Amino acid sequence: MSASKPPQLPLLSPPSHSLCSLQTSLLSLAILTLLSFTYLSLKSLHSPPSFLSQNTSSIPLVFTQDDSVSVVHSNVFHSPNIFHLNYLEMEQKFKIYIYPDGDPNTFYQTPRKLTGKYASEGYFFQNIRESSFLTQDPDQAHLFFIPISCHKMRGKGTSYENMTIIVKDYLDGLITKYPYWNRTLGADHFFVTCHDVGVRATEGVPFLVKNAIRVVCSPSYDVSFIPHKDVALPQVLQPFALPRGGNDMENRKTLGFWAGHRNSKIRVILARVWENDTELDISNNRINRATAQPLAYQKRFYKTKFCICPGGSQVNSARIADSIHYGCVPVILSDYYDLPFNDILDWRKFAVVLKENDVYQLKQILKNISDEEFVSLHKNLVKVQKHFHWNSPPIKYDAFHMVMYELWLRHHVIKY
Repeated sequence: MSASKPPQLPLLSPPSHSLCSLQTSLLSLAILTLLSFTYLSLKSLHSPPSFLSQNTSSIPLVFTQDDSVSVVHSNVFHSPNIFHLNYLEMEQKFKIYIYPDGDPNTFYQTPRKLTGKYASEGYFFQNIRESSFLTQDPDQAHLFFIPISCHKMRGKGTSYENMTIIVKDYLDGLITKYPYWNRTLGADHFFVTCHDVGVRATEGVPFLVKNAIRVVCSPSYDVSFIPHKDVALPQVLQPFALPRGGNDMENRKTLGFWAGHRNSKIRVILARVWENDTELDISNNRINRATAQPLAYQKRFYKTKFCICPGGSQVNSARIADSIHYGCVPVILSDYYDLPFNDILDWRKFAVVLKENDVYQLKQILKNISDEEFVSLHKNLVKVQKHFHWNSPPIKYDAFHMVMYELWLRHHVIKY
């Protein structure tokens, strides 16, 4: 008999085969993961941002037809859909607590007046009390308003040194009496001032300027303005002397207009270079009210295509809001100016934004703007007029609500 063969062991798979199987599995898993993320990403494009969907069960968002027509389809916003959604949420949720401390007959709680080129401060003080944003419960507040009016101090002839002392003493009292400042070192607090005196009165209180949100009419980087924290308040001269202009392009024959005081370097250059030009209406002094026809200055806005807005002794100017109101396309001629609502509105859709060095080529720059481009700028300017007008009581999308929206955006980044 032949000897039996020993039993054969099963052959093992080569190591390379196992490695390939593992690689195939990992590749399949990666593809599935990528497809899942792709699906979720595409889905999110058609959904509101995540912070809009948090805690919304108690306060449903309400969408109306007029909102969609006037805002979502407007091209003057950087992101009209995002603005629309955020604005609706702000209207229904945003709450402000006003500290009750301070005698209203001195420098607190109430505006000095609602007229003049510093009316924006006064209107805000009044509007916040007329609005639904006010809460009497500080535990429900998103932000805290420090109601001190530097404009009222100026009206009473208070010196800058005493202003600083008054502001500091008032703030120290609030910090001692209430726990809210110390939770964030003031990051959820704000104050409002539309006068260069407000800048000087508060810069002596560095922890207020550094930590709190400043809503100011002097949004220049050389006065410690921090764009992502602070808010540029439009300086509006109300009441306006004449009705709102717009949709009157056939009446605008003058290429450019400016009349004012030479109280800054750029204004001196503007007057020196262009005051004798035949196409630009440039005056190195304010129009003489005594000898000119009534409202001669304001009427010039109606006749002009582009209104020059150079920075003055302060970077802010009521001339910008005047230009918008009268339908004259503003030409911003200023460096380092954080324009009001600049992160919401696309200023280049309704204004001409230039550097100060462009003053020497000003006429050619304006003449190079085609009729078609001017028509587009003018029509968009009419769309934004409501955003630069104060009302009492405030109305939807007016200057007050735009400022509140800026504050609403900033409250999202505050952490307790």
